Amino acid sequence: MNWLSVASINLAIAVASGAFAAHGLKARLNAEQLAWWHTGTQYFFYHALGLLIVAVLIRLQLAPKSVAWLMQFGIVLFAGSLYLMALGMPRWLGAITPIGGTLFIVAWLWLAWAVAANY
Repeated sequence: MNWLSVASINLAIAVASGAFAAHGLKARLNAEQLAWWHTGTQYFFYHALGLLIVAVLIRLQLAPKSVAWLMQFGIVLFAGSLYLMALGMPRWLGAITPIGGTLFIVAWLWLAWAVAANY
């Protein structure tokens, strides 16, 4: 897997998501739905940038690929569940959001451990 490409694609999607909310969804969603979309996009950006850093560290053999997988699955579950709820899907999807958040936390901690182990 080329994680630099995956991170770059994620960043492009995050930009498109923000633009879509600002120009296409603002008039269609209520304040709560827009807040969900905004939170999803915000964390999407953070972790797509994190994934970009992880991709470089993987190339330098300072981080395992599993960190990248955790971040990617975290993005899909966290942002994806918020996007779906914002678009009117059932609110029980909100139960998936913390799973994505937990994957983010595990990824960052795993990265900290991996980098510390290399020094």
